[in-house]
Amino acid sequence: MTAKARPLPVLVLADVSGSMGEPREKIDVLNECIRRMLDDFATADIGRGAIHVGVIAFSQDGAVLHQELVPATEASWTDMEARGGTPLGAALSLADELLHDELVVPARAFAPTLVLISDGMPTDEWEEALDRLLGSPKGSRANRLAIAIGPDMTSQAKAVLRRFVSDEASGVFEAQDVGRIQQYFRWVTVTVTQRAQSTRPDRTPVLNPEDLSSFGA
Repeated sequence: MTAKARPLPVLVLADVSGSMGEPREKIDVLNECIRRMLDDFATADIGRGAIHVGVIAFSQDGAVLHQELVPATEASWTDMEARGGTPLGAALSLADELLHDELVVPARAFAPTLVLISDGMPTDEWEEALDRLLGSPKGSRANRLAIAIGPDMTSQAKAVLRRFVSDEASGVFEAQDVGRIQQYFRWVTVTVTQRAQSTRPDRTPVLNPEDLSSFGA
């Protein structure tokens, strides 16, 4: 009897505040990148790890699970809309709840990958929620990545992302234009797929997101 593949969770925390729609192409490119990532994961030739993907969208006054954390082959994408503020704390709290839920992320799952995407400062209290996430068993061992979108991202906003990532040296990527967003998502797709195909999926491939020459859009 063939052993059932263990889940390899990928959870995207997507800032869809009003500024992500200015210009409109930012939210359009983000939607297209996630849709393409889901398609690539669904058709990947995987080994021990079954890639599961979910998306938390945060805007207005809260966060919602826009795409349930399910096997990539079962995901059905609906585009997100940009509006309102940047309630990062709500998104981090929801991510923590999902990781604690054994029905969503079972104990046998491999270490998750968390990808935080934002173009500005949080508009709610976020530090306590981040501390809870980083202090949890699954959150602490997660491969946590972040992408700062746009040329107007302040140093304070970037510092928030650096608090989130698991490796400050390579975890925060700055996308000054939409083309770089596409390349970064391609890099995420490649690294997660390599983990799923590996004999040791809990070991993250050593790839630098700044070295994007091999990860065309």
